[in-house]
Amino acid sequence: MTTVADTAIPDAARALPAASLSHPVTPDQPHLDAATNTFRMLADPTRLHILWILTEGEADVTALTEACDTSRTAVSQHLAKLRFTGLVDSRKEGRRVIYRIRDGHLARLVREGLNHADHVITGEPPHA
Repeated sequence: MTTVADTAIPDAARALPAASLSHPVTPDQPHLDAATNTFRMLADPTRLHILWILTEGEADVTALTEACDTSRTAVSQHLAKLRFTGLVDSRKEGRRVIYRIRDGHLARLVREGLNHADHVITGEPPHA
């Protein structure tokens, strides 16, 4: 165990690689399964809308309900699925539960999916 400024850091934690934007791996079955599960969660328009809102910052159920123009029950059910699959995190702030997107990879994936949709809808040529 190593200490930094009187804070104990387990050796296993020090061995983790630094976060990166690119992970050049050959997609084996576990990677393909994990990606498929993520895309499955993005396949619902309400969940995708919730995630897009969360790419802009944290939000509670009330804000998400208003922004998605859907019922509080539906938003809550989608948030439960997103939390269960690890795509969003939550924290308590008084009586409110605040949600945020889990990581930058997911935020970029959501934004890119909607950018692609914009090309499809507007007819803008694809990027090289």
